[in-house]
Amino acid sequence: MKIWYSASWGNELQIYWKSMALYYYHAFSKDGKRQSGQLDAPSEQGVKESLAKRGLFPSQIGLVKGANTGQPWYKRWFEAKVSFKDKIMFTKQLAVLLKSGIPLLHALELLVEQFQGKMRNIIVHLKDGVKEGRSLTDGLNDYPNEFSKIYIQLVRAGEATGNLDLILKRLNVYLDRDEAIRKKVNDALREPLTTLGFIGLVVIGLLTFLVPRLAKIFTSRGGKLPLPTKILMMISNFITQHYLILLGTIILGVILFKRWVKSPKGAYQFDKLKLKIPVLKFFVRITAVVQFSRTLGMLLEGGVRLSEALNVVCDIIDNRVLADSLEKAKDSIIKEGKITQYLKQTGLFPPMAIYLIGTGEESGELAQMLQSVGDNYEEELSDLTSKLSSLIDPIMKLVTALVVGFIVIAMVMPIVGMNKLVSKK
Repeated sequence: MKIWYSASWGNELQIYWKSMALYYYHAFSKDGKRQSGQLDAPSEQGVKESLAKRGLFPSQIGLVKGANTGQPWYKRWFEAKVSFKDKIMFTKQLAVLLKSGIPLLHALELLVEQFQGKMRNIIVHLKDGVKEGRSLTDGLNDYPNEFSKIYIQLVRAGEATGNLDLILKRLNVYLDRDEAIRKKVNDALREPLTTLGFIGLVVIGLLTFLVPRLAKIFTSRGGKLPLPTKILMMISNFITQHYLILLGTIILGVILFKRWVKSPKGAYQFDKLKLKIPVLKFFVRITAVVQFSRTLGMLLEGGVRLSEALNVVCDIIDNRVLADSLEKAKDSIIKEGKITQYLKQTGLFPPMAIYLIGTGEESGELAQMLQSVGDNYEEELSDLTSKLSSLIDPIMKLVTALVVGFIVIAMVMPIVGMNKLVSKK
């Protein structure tokens, strides 16, 4: 089936669209060699005909429903993940195509040819789902590791209001800014974490190899060892004699911690703990303010009703404790139709944010003011990240000096003591 479609997109475009789907296959050649791959075809019969022209005899053919379908399990480990750049390009191009008046199904078909690898398979899956009557949101829900909760919820809101192109455009800006903050935080933490890892390796190396050898020398010579040396030798002996138990305990601890964090009760308690750590609680609160303000502003600008928008926003806040406080305020906000006084009761929003949101509510420009609040506190978050980066570096250097200095002192003190004994003799 071939459809001719003409649309105005900057210049006049003439787009040819052919209904195709992505299939995987396992086949044998005439000499018995096994081959596997993927093909675009209108049907399984089309795949068979294409393989027959290549001299291949199919043993298995199937429709690629997801990124991993038809692939051996060991290949999935090495499969490249969907890059952030691909998600940005997909969101941006889909918004442009929909804005140009191209139907969603046709737009997805056009985008298939623009991507490779896992992203291409995902788009094919989305396209096939739309063809079968599913929504774009239903298709995105099949890929929770690739598309965040906020992404999926905003697309759902866009489909519900008929403003999907506008929501995607706003979402593209949101993703760009969110990635910029995440990159800045990662850059700020990379150097201190690298330094911490280096310290750990050096200390383990000294305690495992150097200290035991020097300990034998000290004990064979006799004499009273100073307290720092005794402490160091005790730590060294414990590590060398129980390293398997230590390693197993660490691995078990990590596994149990991850399971605890994933459980509803554990996740809530961990989020509660984050709000008690001095510096971290500021990051968590301000991040929630940015998420709330920007997302609610985008939804209201996209024509979503306040009640529906609040449902989406409460669902995307990362911290469950803060999300619960917003959830409690949500019913009152919907009933009264006013947002400012109930946001103040949550204790989440700084006074300036409350004042700005109240100003926007009174002037009838709530959506624009919410976006402004999100922008302002995002800048504050970015500034704090830069300050922390410059503060963490000297702290890590001090920690390095203290740890290495203690080990050096603990090893030098008995040597100095032995030299004094030799000189007295």
